Amino acid sequence: MAKEIKNIGASVRARLLQVAKASGQSFDLVLTRFALERLLFRLSQSPHADRFVLKGAMLMMSWFEDPYRGTRDLDLLGFGDPEPEAMLATFRGILALNDDDGVEFDVDALRVDRIREELEYGGLRLRTTASISGARINLTIDIGFGDAMEPGAEMLDYPSMLAFPAPRLRAYARETVIAEKFQAMVALGRANSRMKDFYDIWILSKSFDFAGDRLARAIAATFARRETAVPVDLPDALTPAFANDEQKQRQWNAFVRDVSANPGSLEDVVNSLADFLMPHAIQA
Repeated sequence: MAKEIKNIGASVRARLLQVAKASGQSFDLVLTRFALERLLFRLSQSPHADRFVLKGAMLMMSWFEDPYRGTRDLDLLGFGDPEPEAMLATFRGILALNDDDGVEFDVDALRVDRIREELEYGGLRLRTTASISGARINLTIDIGFGDAMEPGAEMLDYPSMLAFPAPRLRAYARETVIAEKFQAMVALGRANSRMKDFYDIWILSKSFDFAGDRLARAIAATFARRETAVPVDLPDALTPAFANDEQKQRQWNAFVRDVSANPGSLEDVVNSLADFLMPHAIQA
């Protein structure tokens, strides 16, 4: 008979410390990723699972065995009532669910604010803390509304870090991820400091096949929803002038210090993205 673990939190914390040491990641980021994973599991088990679609860095991490790049935030596309108090009540119920995984969410500390970031529709930002055997973790959940989701959400079995039951929930298709990031590049141009978007599209383009018209359809839908013309010529963000901009190079060099796969220089990545994206943009 298996020995019962009396202090699950202490066991989980010790195992996560081993994960951090083995992977070279900071313990803080490993704790945060695990807490967000277990939040996703509670969401997937709740009556509200169909109201949310996973996107952002937590989704990207599910597609790669390597640590990819760390995140402290959970990004979701939401449906239904966007009012802050209604969302607060929804997530209080989700965080109150017990899963015997060593993670305790502070339901009473949960707060909500309206957000409107560049190029995003109005959304909500929820903040709270979680703890694992005394280790305190700050959590942020960003929920957006109104974006196009071509070619539609896909069901995802989210990989569990420590063999706890895995979240099963709706998630963006890879094509939708690329389309949103490409649109941000086009709309922001030289003002773009989101180096993660360049990296994310680069690593997706090198890791998966995007034959067919799915990416073109995703680009067309996303650009139409965000009222942006699909470029038929190189947008500024994919030009040599952008790649050789000193400020952009500083931003890029600072960003790539913390990622798992070294993509090379900004110039190399911009050239690669131009070759990858523009045929799909022209097809859109």
